[in-house]
This record gives sequence, structure tokens and C-alpha cells, in this order.
Amino acid sequence: MNSRDLGKVAVLLGGRSAERDISLKSGQAVLAALQRNRVDAHAFDPAGQPLENLLQQGFSRAFIALHGRYGEDGSVQGALELMDLPYTGSGILASALAMDKWRAKMIWQSAGISTPDYVMLDANSNFQEVVDRLGLPLIIKPVREGSTLGLSKVECKQDMQAAYQIAARHDSLVMAEQFIQGIELTAAILDDTPLPLVRIDVAEGLYDYQAKYFSDKTRYTCPGGLAEALTTRIQQQALHAHRILGCTGWSRVDLILDKNEHPFFLEANTSPGMTDHSLVPMAAQAAGISFDELVMRILALTCRQI
Repeated sequence: MNSRDLGKVAVLLGGRSAERDISLKSGQAVLAALQRNRVDAHAFDPAGQPLENLLQQGFSRAFIALHGRYGEDGSVQGALELMDLPYTGSGILASALAMDKWRAKMIWQSAGISTPDYVMLDANSNFQEVVDRLGLPLIIKPVREGSTLGLSKVECKQDMQAAYQIAARHDSLVMAEQFIQGIELTAAILDDTPLPLVRIDVAEGLYDYQAKYFSDKTRYTCPGGLAEALTTRIQQQALHAHRILGCTGWSRVDLILDKNEHPFFLEANTSPGMTDHSLVPMAAQAAGISFDELVMRILALTCRQI
């Protein structure tokens, strides 16, 4: 596609979520790639100006590089649809569902997609009952947050209250989730096609915010080094998990592969990171797709919305 046919493109970055800093990095990387391809692209931070300025400034489409709430949860998608501006990624409903890990789990369970067992928590939860159901260790995390913000791995019941309070600072909805011991994997989806799996090995502890974005000790393997038949099975299940939420365009589905080679799906990300530590560009590169080509292919999908 000729870059001129794309018109003036807004790269939505920054925003008001707790993931603002990462969004700025993703957005700047996307913006640079678009400009290298002679796209008339400009940064647009919704935290600094109203979205209606997109129309006033003559933008014809948007590349969403926002992460977390107000950018990945259907909010911005709804506003862009009201303005008739095509945008990258999933629509309103899929974005909202994927951001809400509780409701995504319920949909996956109803569709026969394996996901770790869970219990919703509140200030009056009986932690002993939670432990009896989920076992220890377990994970406590906010339902509608990304980048593992507010997430804790709990080894003993006495630490659950503190972990709940940490998660509750990020979201009124908090979940305790069964901890699955196994291999951490991520499956990127581009235009309804699974990309090579990425295996994640953390030097110590959890694959948390620090390990994701700043640590040089986290090791990534792509392709993931699994047997071909197993890889294909996981990719197809990830594609099903992506589709059943209504995701379109591109996404990243995270999962754990247990010792019996059974995948447990954790969440879907409808606006994945595009930083130098991000996993979708890594998977694309393993498939022979450069970062610039990846960005252009994602943006080109917006033409189907017109």
C-alpha cells in the first residue's frame, strides 16, 4: 500500500493509565517506524488534549499504542468509532473483555479454553477458603490492569491480606488465581495468523514489571523450542482464545504450559507493547517480519474498517 493512501495518522501514546511510561516508549517506536516509511504520522497524547482534536487536526486514522485503561479497554475505541476514525486493533467489546481478566476467564471457560482456577476477592474474603480451593502458592492481582502492575505471588496465607491491599490500590476488582508451575509462553496473533511462540525464562522471581521492561537477565527464546506438533496445538488454541473474545487485527495471548504439556491461558492483550523488550516484534522477527513491516501491516488493517 502507498503510504500516501493512509492519510494523516495519529499515533496515540501516553494516556492516563498506570502504563503511561511504557506506552510512550511503544508509541515513539511506532511513530519512528511509520515516519521511516514516509507515512504522515504524528504523536497524539490523549492525556494532553481532547480526542476531538483528532478531527480538528485532520487525522484520517489512528495507531493505538496506548496500554491499560482508557486506551486498551474499549474507551478510546468507542470514541474513535463515534468520530468515524479507523483504528488499529480490536473493537470496543473485545478490548473491554480482554482487559477484564475475570470476564475473559468466564468466556474462555464456557468455550472449553483452559485457564487457571480463580476466586474473586473483597475486603471480607475468607482467605483460608481461598487457599483450600486454589492451593499455595497463588497469584493475587487486579482484574483490569496490565504489565503485572499490582500483582503478587503469595507463598503463605498470612501474606494474602497485604497482597490484596496492593492489588486493590490498582483496581476495585481483585482476583486470586491458581499458580501454574511451568513454562511461560506468549503467542502473538497478526491478521488472524499465529506467529512463532516466545518462551520467557526469568532469572529469578516472577515475570513482573521490572523483568518485562528493564531487566537484561530475562531470557527470551523464539521460536520457543517446543516440538512442532505441540507448538501448532498451542498456536491454534491461542488463535481460538483470541477469536472467542472477538479480537481482531493483532493481539498477544499469554499462557503457561504445565509439566503435562497442557496450556493454561492467562490473558489476551489487544494493544501489546512495542518497545525494544516487547514480545510481538520478537515473534514477528522470527517469522521474517521486520519491526517496520510489522507496524505497517498493523496499520494497513485499518483500511478494512472503511
